[in-house]
Amino acid sequence: MGAKNSLTPRERLSRGLQYTAVGPVDVTRGLVALGAHSAQSGASSLRRRYQEGRLARDVQRAQEALARELAAAQEVVTGLPEALGKARRSQRRKPRPWVLAGTAVAVLAVGGAAFSIIRRSTQPEPSPLPPSVDVDHRP
Repeated sequence: MGAKNSLTPRERLSRGLQYTAVGPVDVTRGLVALGAHSAQSGASSLRRRYQEGRLARDVQRAQEALARELAAAQEVVTGLPEALGKARRSQRRKPRPWVLAGTAVAVLAVGGAAFSIIRRSTQPEPSPLPPSVDVDHRP
């Protein structure tokens, strides 16, 4: 027994006091952590139940709005044949083909004149001065 297996009375007292002090601290910390976790879990459950209830109310409101919209659309579809009949009765005759052709010719003439005016206004005016470089090409 040459190895140091036995503790001195001072070391034994120190170790006993350490474990005596650490035990209740660990137990207290464990209890506090369990309580906090339990409270957090309960709050999460309440929040989820609240959101699910709110979601259910939102879904119900959306279903009611959709039912109202479908009823309105059904009324419109029901009245559609009558509205089409009124529109057909009030519709004037189509314009004659020569009126359409005359309108097309007039539009083309105005467009051509506008193009010509715009084209001329974008071209630079010739300079009254003679050219500064000899224009004739010499080989």
